[in-house]
Amino acid sequence: MSTARICVVIPAYNEAGKIRPVVEGAVRTRIPVIVVDDGSKDATAAEAEAAGAEVIRHPVNRGKGAAIRTAIGHVIEAGYAAAVFMDADGQHLPEEIPLFVAEHRSSAADLVVGTRMADTSAMPWVRKASNRFSSLLVSLVAGTRVTDSQSGYRLLSTRMLRYLRDRGGRGFDFETEMIIDAARLGMRYREVPITCVYGPQWASHFHPVKDSADFLKVVAVKAVHVVTGRIREDG
Repeated sequence: MSTARICVVIPAYNEAGKIRPVVEGAVRTRIPVIVVDDGSKDATAAEAEAAGAEVIRHPVNRGKGAAIRTAIGHVIEAGYAAAVFMDADGQHLPEEIPLFVAEHRSSAADLVVGTRMADTSAMPWVRKASNRFSSLLVSLVAGTRVTDSQSGYRLLSTRMLRYLRDRGGRGFDFETEMIIDAARLGMRYREVPITCVYGPQWASHFHPVKDSADFLKVVAVKAVHVVTGRIREDG
């Protein structure tokens, strides 16, 4: 499969001990790998470089949304046609990167999101319930069916990257916003099934009250933007 002008982006914060096999797996797909080290205090950057990634460093931790925006600017300036974003902790399988590339090339999709909801047997029940509820709300606001709105494994086209360059939130809400905006702007949205990989280390990252409150706030704001016509590609 030709993967010319597509790269892999991995935002990372204190992922020493986990990031090296992720980068090594991504490198094996023969796609350039870029790691944005968001102010890690451990050996994340060194491990990523040793595994074959280009590393961009934030001097201090600025949040996942900021790491994504840094990556977006770099990807655009480097002239890539699309970028596959994935997590650094091993929750996303690098060998599934070609699924996103194939979907992008066959459908010219601007946003391809990996959905874990085809087989949720390994997913903690609180995450399963949260994903289904959040995806239902996002579907209603986006005006298209979304099955896994919280998945961070996704491919973004140049059009999507340019739109997001100066927009979005500071944290995980950035990923919710981009789905709604892409659908409402008439960009091509697609999903591909991915493997659900979970363990205690990932289940502990979810904070039901805080994360749910932040998500509901974002969806409410985007719903108002849809009604008032404030989602526009030209700004």
